[in-house]
Amino acid sequence: MSTTRRQFIKTAAAGSAAAATVSGLPFEAPVIAQDTLPKLRLASIGVGGSRGRYNRGGQIAREAAKFAEMIAVCDVDDRHTEEFNQAFGGKLAKYRDYREMLEKEKPQVVTIGTPDHWHVPIAIAALRSGADVYCEKPLTLTIDEGKQIRAVVEETGRVFQVGTQQRSSKNLFLMAIAMVHTGRLGENVNAYVAIGGAPGDGPFETTDAPDDLDWNLWVGPAPDAEYCEERRRMFRWYFEYSGGKMTDWGAHHIDIAQWALAPGEDGPTRIKGTGQFPKSVPSDLDWAAFLDGDISLPNAFNTATKFSIDLTYDNGSLISVNDHYKREADNVDFPNGILFEGDKGRIFVNRGKLQGAPVDSLTDSDKSELNEYIVELCNGKKPGSHMGNFFECIGDRGKPISDVWSHHRTMTSCHLCNIALMTGRELTWDPKQEVFVGDDDANKLLGRKSRDFSTVG
Repeated sequence: MSTTRRQFIKTAAAGSAAAATVSGLPFEAPVIAQDTLPKLRLASIGVGGSRGRYNRGGQIAREAAKFAEMIAVCDVDDRHTEEFNQAFGGKLAKYRDYREMLEKEKPQVVTIGTPDHWHVPIAIAALRSGADVYCEKPLTLTIDEGKQIRAVVEETGRVFQVGTQQRSSKNLFLMAIAMVHTGRLGENVNAYVAIGGAPGDGPFETTDAPDDLDWNLWVGPAPDAEYCEERRRMFRWYFEYSGGKMTDWGAHHIDIAQWALAPGEDGPTRIKGTGQFPKSVPSDLDWAAFLDGDISLPNAFNTATKFSIDLTYDNGSLISVNDHYKREADNVDFPNGILFEGDKGRIFVNRGKLQGAPVDSLTDSDKSELNEYIVELCNGKKPGSHMGNFFECIGDRGKPISDVWSHHRTMTSCHLCNIALMTGRELTWDPKQEVFVGDDDANKLLGRKSRDFSTVG
């Protein structure tokens, strides 16, 4: 392991609480005594429900309610609101519009579990209202949004946690990172990532929106669109609201790979790859005009279905991002996970396993050393509970494990992958200035126009 990598982690952890000694695997979740926490007023925006496919918003809200007093719920779907409210005895204040809720209830803590295109506008409003914020991943729809939310976190000084739980609750990933950082795989370590493909279905029929859903407010800053169930329930496969698998699973696995290989880097400098889009996407599409809402496509999924993209960093590291990674020469084949490979060996990790000869050779002493190092990775806090880490940081005003700076770097890499597919060419990226070098067309894809939603709802 290079001293630069370890020194970077040690510097990042300096000034944090003394590292607790943790032996064995897996870690247990940290126990936070409820009576030692202030009675914080908590409100949740976007809580999912039985009608929708994605219920993550309700899950994180209920998890946060273990640490604070839930006072209000906000969702554009009244069924979601009612279902969530009943879990709290029907006592919560109910809202459709987050702006009204923030003004009237003045919560100290807010969770955000809306579709992706609403994350940054709502998070900015919540931060500026004085709340600490937990927002589901992926945080951003564009690279410019990442710059905006980073600036607001710095401006307000609020605690902001992104919901990339693999940084906390999946200790297999933390162990993999620790093994890379401490040289168990040697030098010249690269990562091969598989995150799964995406469907290319459609076109779909449009219908009237349900009476208990405010569809106009659901669409919000995105281009205006007629209602259809697929557009709402499966929003991840529409670029208008998300970034496909690249910002879904990519927000997890690219994050872990980048943390392991390039913790001190601002981001990749070269992006090159190939991919496929659904048949509803013409090969000569003006992507900037489409994303700005100036032209439209058929009502069908439009994010990439297959891809293989290489991200190269100034420190020499390579992260290869694929829908499915297969290398016949040495019988490597996996649909989801990360293969770390260096000149001393390789390990494979996903949510179910961490394996490889370097893992098998770890002694009890090695594991103890790695566990102590993992606490350094976690800014001196014991890993295990992502929401617990958020509330610990609210208490000590520390830096959470999934902070806005590291997540912006992760999401930048995810967006760069998508932009490389859109442009169909190799790109050179300046990670310090956050612009493409000599490519005006690619730079047009760093942001997009927002529909005026100041009067929406």
